[in-house]
Amino acid sequence: MEAAAVQPGSQWAERAYEAIAPVYDDFTAHHDYELWLGNLLPKVCRHGLCGRRLLDVGCGTGKSFLPMLERGWDVTACDISPSMLELARAKAGDAARLAVADMRELPIFGEFDLVWALDDAVNYLLRAEEMGDALSGMRANLAPGGLLMFDVNTLQAYRSFFAEVQQVERHGRRLIWRGRGSTETPAGSISEAHFEVESAPSGSPEVETHVHRQRHFPEAEMLELLEQAGLECLDVFGHGFDAVPKQPLEELVHSKAVYIARAA
Repeated sequence: MEAAAVQPGSQWAERAYEAIAPVYDDFTAHHDYELWLGNLLPKVCRHGLCGRRLLDVGCGTGKSFLPMLERGWDVTACDISPSMLELARAKAGDAARLAVADMRELPIFGEFDLVWALDDAVNYLLRAEEMGDALSGMRANLAPGGLLMFDVNTLQAYRSFFAEVQQVERHGRRLIWRGRGSTETPAGSISEAHFEVESAPSGSPEVETHVHRQRHFPEAEMLELLEQAGLECLDVFGHGFDAVPKQPLEELVHSKAVYIARAA
């Protein structure tokens, strides 16, 4: 699918996550956020992270911010999917402030010491303009001296996960990710996968087959977009399934690129 075919304002992410919400935690049960954040937070701290106010953009079911609540942070979180946010609310109760929001039109929730968008959130932005709008919105929520951290998928991720079929069986359901991409996916292109559920037990929530679309943002383009949004890039890391940040970022070795920035 060519980027030119994607219409401005498309709601791919909202539709995808509204559909996957009932089984999202089952499909991502292997994601160890405590390990991941335990490796990432020291990288942020070395740039002078002060305070404990976090804005989690694209928080999903809350798996990304729950470890921060346990660390005593004051958390505000938002997501484009009301259904995902309801699951987050069921876990966090009144411990976090939650709101439905589109990161492309991000409200100003306050001033935060750390703003992040982790684990696929910005990958669903399919145009450079959308990424720029999201970065500008996150910058507007930074307190003086605040830091921004986000991750994007590398070319390796789109040539593997988005080109493969992955199956997870939990609670009597078979969750199937069918990548429609290629092992030769070009840089900067859009990749697509279909998600479906088979063998769902009687009485379980129905999950319709739906589409996930993500765009690859090469490092050079990301750095340019950060600068245009008034952000200074402080660090870029790559990591694989071990979740250990390494430098330099290698697009065909690492599965994720992690960026740390602050207002220029």
